[in-house]
Amino acid sequence: MTTIALTEADEQRRRGLVRMRTVATSLFVFAIVVFALTLHRDGALGYVNATAEAAMVGALADWFAVTALFRHPLGLPIPHTALVPRKKDVFARSLEDFVAGHFLTGEAARERFLGSGATVRFGRWLAVPANSERVVVHGARLTTRALDHVSDGEVRELVEHSVLPRLVREPIAPLAGTLLEQVVDDDVHRSLVDLVVVEAHDWLLDNPEKFASVVGERAPTWTPLWVNSIVVDRLHTEALKWVRDVRDDTRHRMRLAVDDLLRDLARNLQEDPSTMGRAEELKETFLLHPQTMDTAMSLWGILRRTLVESLDDPEGRLRTRIQTELVSLGERLQHDAELRARVDRRAGDVLAGLVDTYGAELVPVISQVIERWDGKEAADRIELHVGRDLQFIRINGTVVGGLAGLLIHTVSQLAL
Repeated sequence: MTTIALTEADEQRRRGLVRMRTVATSLFVFAIVVFALTLHRDGALGYVNATAEAAMVGALADWFAVTALFRHPLGLPIPHTALVPRKKDVFARSLEDFVAGHFLTGEAARERFLGSGATVRFGRWLAVPANSERVVVHGARLTTRALDHVSDGEVRELVEHSVLPRLVREPIAPLAGTLLEQVVDDDVHRSLVDLVVVEAHDWLLDNPEKFASVVGERAPTWTPLWVNSIVVDRLHTEALKWVRDVRDDTRHRMRLAVDDLLRDLARNLQEDPSTMGRAEELKETFLLHPQTMDTAMSLWGILRRTLVESLDDPEGRLRTRIQTELVSLGERLQHDAELRARVDRRAGDVLAGLVDTYGAELVPVISQVIERWDGKEAADRIELHVGRDLQFIRINGTVVGGLAGLLIHTVSQLAL
C-alpha cells in the first residue's frame, strides 16, 4: 500500500469540504433545536414542529447515504456501507472500462485534437522568430549529440551487415527501368545530354591536337603525312560542326536516337530477362566491391562532419535557413487553410493510430495505481474531490425534507 501525499490543491479542497460539512451539520442541529422547542405545540408552531421533524429525517437520511460511500456511519459495520474502501478495485476496473470505451479511443482523440485548434496555435507560436530560434537551437544540440554518439564502427556494421545485403537481395532492374522510363517521359535526361554535348564541343574546340593525335593513330602508315593531316583536320571540322548542330538543335536526330535508346533500355530493364540479369550482376559487382564500403564510410564521415559544423555555427546558412523556413511554416499554418487541413488530418490520423495501438496498454495503469492505494486513504482522496459537492445533498435533503413535512402536516390538518 502507498501513502498519498496531499498537495496544495488538496488542502484547499479539504478546507472547502470542512466548511460545507459544517454548514450541512449546522442545518441538522438547527432542525433538532427547532423541533425540541416546538414539541407538543399547536397552531402555527405545530406546522414549524412538523417541518423541523421532517427536516431532521431528511438530513439524517442523506448524511447516512453520503457517509456510507466512504466509511461506516458511526463506525458501525452496517452492510453495504464504506463502499469506496471495499469496492475500490471494482471501481478502478469499471473506471478503466469506461475510460477505454468512451475516452481513450482513436476517434475521440482525433475529435479532441481537431477541435482544439492546436495547429493554428502551434503556427502562431512558431511564427515568432524567438520561438523558431529556440526550436533550431535545441534541435541542433540534440542532432549534434546524437551524431556524436554514433561511432563509425556502428555505421560500418549497419551498412555491411544490414544495408548492403538487403540491397543485394532486392532486384534493382525493374525499379531502375521504371525510374528511367519516368525520367525520359519527363525529359529530365535532356539536361544531362546538353551537358555532355556542350562539354564535348568545348573539348573539341580547345584540344584539336589531342583529337589529331587520337585519330592519327588509326591512319594508314602507307599514306603521306600531309594527306593524313588534311583528313584529320577535315574530321575535326566535321566533328565540331556535328556536335554544334546537336547542341543547338533540340530535335536533332542524335538527340532523338538517345531518347529511343533510353526508352528501349528502360523497357528491357523491366521486361527482358537478359538485360535484367546483366543489371543485377552489375549491381552485385558494385555493391560487393571492397571500395564500395570504404567510399560509403568516407561519404558518411564527410556528411557528419559537415552537418555538425553547420549546426554548431549560430550564424551559419543552415541554421538561418531552417529558422526562416520554420517562421514561414508558422505563417502558413495560420493563413493557409488547405495546408492546415492536411496537417490536421495527418496529425489526427497519427494520434488516433497511437491511441488505438497503445491505449489498451495505458488504461490498466488506472487499476494498477488504485490497487496500491490503501482503502481508507483512497476514500479520503476521493472524498476530497467530490465530498464538498456531496454536502449539498445533505443540505438539499434537510430543506426538501422540511418542505415535505410541512406539506404533509398541512394536508393532514385540512383533512381533519
